[in-house]
Order: sequence, then structure tokens, then C-alpha cells
Amino acid sequence: GYSSRPGADEVPADEEWRRVRLGVGTVRRLAPGMTVSVDTFRSEVAAKAVETFGPLVVNDISAGELDPAMLSVVADCGVPYIAMHMKGDPKTMQSQTDYRRDIVTEVVGYFRRTDEMLAAGIRRENIILDPGFGFAKTTEQNYELLAGLHRLCALGYPVLAGLSRKSMIYKVLDATPAESLAGTVALGWECLRQGAAILRVHDVREAVDTVKLFNMFRQ
Repeated sequence: GYSSRPGADEVPADEEWRRVRLGVGTVRRLAPGMTVSVDTFRSEVAAKAVETFGPLVVNDISAGELDPAMLSVVADCGVPYIAMHMKGDPKTMQSQTDYRRDIVTEVVGYFRRTDEMLAAGIRRENIILDPGFGFAKTTEQNYELLAGLHRLCALGYPVLAGLSRKSMIYKVLDATPAESLAGTVALGWECLRQGAAILRVHDVREAVDTVKLFNMFRQ
């Protein structure tokens, strides 16, 4: 309902909800039992989605920082909550890549605020952490974060890695997003190796194959 790509324009809350309602409504009609994730940092959109369509996953690129009511709404709804690391908002985030410490330490330290999520009433088993590859991070910082992903996984929460076809891949390869499948698979394997529990991808079959092969390798 509200693109989170770098530089994306703001979308009014009523327009965001209109888009989300149409999208989730279509999925519910075509596949009633499918798990659905709603990508929003607005508590009112999250609340309306759960009220209208029943339990779903709330994916918040701001981890509750852009809307202070989000944590209590998620707690009241009792749904899984993906909290992502970012600075600023989609319009400004790529101008906010300066950090006082190395990026891994910054991201791990940021997620100490899971204490706030627990205090708001979100159940521990419903919290999923997303390091936010590509959000307020340079290409170099993305790879530093990838190299230290195990430190985030060590916090004990499921970690979601979303780097499919992102600029950290295609810029290095001097390619296009459409030409970045092999790079996505390679880095997805590395995320799994370091302990990531979820891969957010565009190419589902290839990702499933990667997970199957990784599980066989690990066994």
C-alpha cells in the first residue's frame, strides 16, 4: 500500500488502506488459507487489516518508531510482528547512512529495543527481526551487515533476510535486478548459513530449492 523503496513518495493513510484492502481481499478470495503479510508502519492500517481479514503478519519497516501506537496494536491483535531496522523514512533513509559505530553493532544494539515490544505486550514468539538490507545503508555497509548477521541471530529471535534482487547485488554485478537471481541465491545461502530463519524473495521456487539443499547440507 505504501512503497518502501528508497525515495518513495508519501502515501496518505486512506489511500494506503484502500490499496491494502484490495490486495489482501484478492488473496483471501483466491487462497483463503494462505498466510498474508501486510507491509505497513501505520497502526491504523494494521488494525483495519486484522479487523477486516483476520490474523495476518504485520511487517513494519520502522519497528514501531514511525507510529508509537503500532506496538500496542500488534499486541492487542496477537499477530506475528516483523520489526525492521531503518533510519528516517523511505523518502530520506538513503541520506542517513552515517553511524557512530560499525553497522553490525548498530543494528544489534537497535534491536535491544525488543524489550519495548515485550513490555507493550507482544509475545516473544511473535517477534521477528529484519536487519533491513538496503535501508539507510550503503553497499559496503550491507555486506558488513551480511558478514555479521550471525550476531543478530544470536539474540534468539527469528531473523528475516530480505536482499532479493536488491542494489547490493546488481550494482556489484553491474547488472539489472532481473539479472540478479544467481546473486540472490548465493547471498540467500549465506544468510541461511549464519542462522536466518526466513528469506524474503521474489523467486519462490529457487528459494525453496536453496533451502532444501541447505538443509541437506546441514544434515
